[in-house]
Amino acid sequence: MRTLAIGDIHGCLTALDALLDIVKPGPDDVVVALGDFTDRGPDSRGVIERLIALKAQGRLVALMGNHDEMMLAALQGVESRTWMWCGGRETLASYGHQPDDVRLECVPAAHREFLMSLLPYHETATHIFAHATLDPNLPLSEQPADALRWAKLDGPIKHASGKTLVCGHTKQRSGQPLVMPGTTCIDTGAYDARGWLTCLDVESGAYWQANQKGETRGGHLDALR
Repeated sequence: MRTLAIGDIHGCLTALDALLDIVKPGPDDVVVALGDFTDRGPDSRGVIERLIALKAQGRLVALMGNHDEMMLAALQGVESRTWMWCGGRETLASYGHQPDDVRLECVPAAHREFLMSLLPYHETATHIFAHATLDPNLPLSEQPADALRWAKLDGPIKHASGKTLVCGHTKQRSGQPLVMPGTTCIDTGAYDARGWLTCLDVESGAYWQANQKGETRGGHLDALR
């Protein structure tokens, strides 16, 4: 069994499909998607459809990112202006939303339910998975939402549990995962012209990447061995 973490997808369905084709998650594998499924890229609707299908197969643990949080707030009528400036327009366009329509009824109920089901974090015997960061001194049950979904990574986080944090959110412009003591970040800018979507086998250190051109590549994070 593999534990496979996937970084920020941001509406990049072509990259996601190419990544799944080379990783080939099996029935015993657990796929932990680190959030930010929507916004920026061209097909947020398709991404959510694909993730719903994976979840139905029992293979997916889906976490909430800050973009998913903004989308859900907008759909619930809480606040939409910030979301629109942060990629919401692209997301709504993927649903066929018309710019002059103030309603957001284009998003299917199943997609709304998926967003509401997203988890704040995931924990295994050796790893903690979160979209953004953690407070290293607080137990997971007491982590603030700002740390889990919004805070930028500015150095290694060594959680009090001794477990390794696997996160996204802080874009690695190099296109390569960032490995630091106690922390691995796999947001490699999928929606950028030169960006990649990354999947990491957290136990072995093997990783695979795909981009919006459908190109793929792989590597190994020796520091995780």
